[in-house]
Amino acid sequence: MDGQLGLDMKERELIAGYQALRELLTQNPGSLQEIWLHEGKNTARAREIIALAERAGIRVCFKSNREFSTLLPGIRHQGFVGVGAPFEYVGLEELFTSHLARQGERLILALDHITDEGNLGSVIRTAAFFGAHGLIIPQRRSAKVSAKVIKLASGAHVHLPICQVVNLSRALERFKRTGYWIVGTSDKGGIDIFEFDWKMDVVLVLGNEQKGMGHAVRKICHEVVSIPRGGDLESLNVGVAAGVVMAEIFRQRKRVGV
Repeated sequence: MDGQLGLDMKERELIAGYQALRELLTQNPGSLQEIWLHEGKNTARAREIIALAERAGIRVCFKSNREFSTLLPGIRHQGFVGVGAPFEYVGLEELFTSHLARQGERLILALDHITDEGNLGSVIRTAAFFGAHGLIIPQRRSAKVSAKVIKLASGAHVHLPICQVVNLSRALERFKRTGYWIVGTSDKGGIDIFEFDWKMDVVLVLGNEQKGMGHAVRKICHEVVSIPRGGDLESLNVGVAAGVVMAEIFRQRKRVGV
């Protein structure tokens, strides 16, 4: 339990925050090589993390404020950090071949160049909560799964396969050919989400924070839906909008026993 880094950090991922670390220790402890706690930390949460780490045979080290600040600038780590292998995206083929038994009720999310890490973290957590079967993000001009995103998602990334693709439009075309209904979202008109029939395999597309969906992606969509507005605001944060739409998808499917 020393104050040195102890690992080559160039090929390691830092998972910050109590909840994210707890999720990994309970769901995928094999992905962790080491755990750091703030020196002098002796809270119930710290004792829980230490017990989970000992059960999994993972080394626990105590680090100083300076070390945490240097390695995790701007991230609220709460004095809890896990050190593991870099995050691994799944391949697109894995999304096609997984959950085949749930054909007719599969839900994949696709983010059309969402750049804010807070929005990505929020979408990941919400998608995992509602039982989505996967998430697709572009490689370029898009937020990536980083230490900050994992912290903001509170470790929910362990429950959701996330795929990174070179060309989002081509990926959507492949889903379209295999029978998925490609449904875009917009705050500028479209079918009311409460009137749309969600009881089918769906790829739900969420657009960029400022520009919405790109023209090429919009052309691929079978339909575009919107959330009906009850107040004066014109739009919702993309993370909140994703939650509203997924809640309606879940409600419709649950109502018919899907």
